Formats: sequence, C-alpha cells, structure tokens
Amino acid sequence: MLIRTKEEALVVEWGNGLSHRLLLQADRMGFSFCHTVVRAGTKSRLEYRRHLEACYCITGRGWISLPDGSATHELRPGVLYALDQHDAHFLIAAPDADLELISVFNPPLQGGERHNLDQDEFSHY
Repeated sequence: MLIRTKEEALVVEWGNGLSHRLLLQADRMGFSFCHTVVRAGTKSRLEYRRHLEACYCITGRGWISLPDGSATHELRPGVLYALDQHDAHFLIAAPDADLELISVFNPPLQGGERHNLDQDEFSHY
C-alpha cells in the first residue's frame, strides 16, 4: 500500500501553476495522479500527444475551450473533463481565484514534465 500526502508529493511548476504529483510512473500504478493549481487569470495553450488526461475541478472557476472556438465549457467544482482524443485546448482560470484540479494521466508522468508556454504552438509532453 502506498500512502503519500500532498506535502510529500513532488511539486513542479508546470507553466501557469503548480502540480503536486502524488503518483508517478515509478509508483507502478499505470497512471499518474496530480493536484494541479492553475494560477488565476492565466490562459494555457496545451496538448497531450502521448497522454490521455482527465481533470476534476475541486475549487475555483475557469473554462476549457477548443482552439477553433467551436466549444467552450465552464469549469467549476464538481465538473470533470477528459481529453480522450489528445485534444489541443486552452485552459483558462478565472481572474479572481486559482483553479484547482485533480488530474489523472495515462500513461503516467515520469515527474518532471513541464509546459513551454512561450511558443506559438500548443505546448505538449
């Protein structure tokens, strides 16, 4: 049995916030589990080419939208989104408070992955 607190997790500055990486590839669970903080007022251009990701909002408010603007969905506590097609997307945190998500990746993250948000294309890992 593995027991790990948020304080014991690897903390990574992922690009526009912090990722508390509670389960990683080395834990041999077949997925990773993270508590992700998205800084208030940020907009992140993201894409996961090698991972599927599901996120469950636990606090804050924001939006996830497709690059072409054809769909935008509100994120608030109790809402889950799953990127089941390696979807490129914008993750936007409302300006008044951080957005906090529980994120699950398959295959699992190794641990140190970070986004490069200073480029024109969608950041990926």
